[in-house]
Amino acid sequence: MDDIRTLRKILGDYKTIAIVGVSNTTHRPSYFAAKYMQHHGYNIIPVNPRYEEVLGETCYPSLDAIPQSIDIVDCFRKSEETPELARQAVAIGAKCLWLQLGVENEEAESIATAAGLDFVANRCVKIEHARLFGGLGFAGVNTGIVSSRRQTY
Repeated sequence: MDDIRTLRKILGDYKTIAIVGVSNTTHRPSYFAAKYMQHHGYNIIPVNPRYEEVLGETCYPSLDAIPQSIDIVDCFRKSEETPELARQAVAIGAKCLWLQLGVENEEAESIATAAGLDFVANRCVKIEHARLFGGLGFAGVNTGIVSSRRQTY
């Protein structure tokens, strides 16, 4: 369910996103995606037991600890962890399970779609939003960090 029409519907209609596995480190993709979506009017709910707050929002240790309804469960976790996240997304009444770039799992898809959730895999909410809605102000992967230091690998 990741055709353009469906992606546009999901990102146009659903405004509360639980970001599972979000980092509080500014150069991490999960942080940047959360910051971008927050900047574009989405209600971001960080989910990571390591933090108390991310981007000025209360960070929850798990999906079931969130005291409000969630539209999209956006997963920055390993593919093998997503079936359990799919079960949790169903249990909290989420409307969509979204697996980030490089994350795919057929069992998670089966769990989510059997419960009537929209399902997206191997796509980034930030990239898709910018592509479909012209997310000006955060083109590319601008972390806001400028350095003349040579990268070490």
